[in-house]
Amino acid sequence: MATKKTPAKTSAAKKPAAKKPAAKKATAKKPAAKKTTAKKPAAKKTAAKKKPAAKKKSAAKKYPFAVGDKVVYPHHGAATIIKKQRVDFAGEKRDYFVLEVATDQLTIQVPAENALERGVRPVISKNKARQVFATFKLEPQEAGANWSRWYKLLTEKINSGDIFQVAEVVRDLTYAQQVKGISPALKRMLAKARLIIVSELRFSLKLSEEDAIKKLDRALPKVEVPEDA
Repeated sequence: MATKKTPAKTSAAKKPAAKKPAAKKATAKKPAAKKTTAKKPAAKKTAAKKKPAAKKKSAAKKYPFAVGDKVVYPHHGAATIIKKQRVDFAGEKRDYFVLEVATDQLTIQVPAENALERGVRPVISKNKARQVFATFKLEPQEAGANWSRWYKLLTEKINSGDIFQVAEVVRDLTYAQQVKGISPALKRMLAKARLIIVSELRFSLKLSEEDAIKKLDRALPKVEVPEDA
């Protein structure tokens, strides 16, 4: 008897399990680092140092001399600056020094800004004064044949303001007076030159006028003139 084959159980073909898509490894996104701008340490608020207020420029100008200085003015000799004053000249204000001349009882006004150009200079030192006395010992210069030229040279020297040139005038005219005599004009020139020398010696050596004159006379050589000359 034929046995019935039991129909094979058709097992439903198992569908291959659908592969789950591999979960993408989510790279954990690091939270974006907040850019922290490095905070600069808060600058200490220092009270801003106030710059010292610029000193107001003094309107006063600087001059080579000041009131009280002992100076020499050409042709007049030593003087004292007794004051400075402002004078309105042609609509412009200018500073002037007022000089009191030591021997002439005279005052002179000199523009302060160009006093040097006018020949004003400081009184000589003690050492220079000694050199002046040495000038008297040098050989005197005589008039020679050209008297007018010699007179002009003496005049230029006495007006120069240079004490050594004035000393030469005193030396030369003193010699000429002792040897053969000089004219009234030259006598006046000699007297003026002596005043200029004496006025400066008074200030530089701190002498009285009388003592300065004595010192000058002692320094000048005495010329012995033969009686039959």
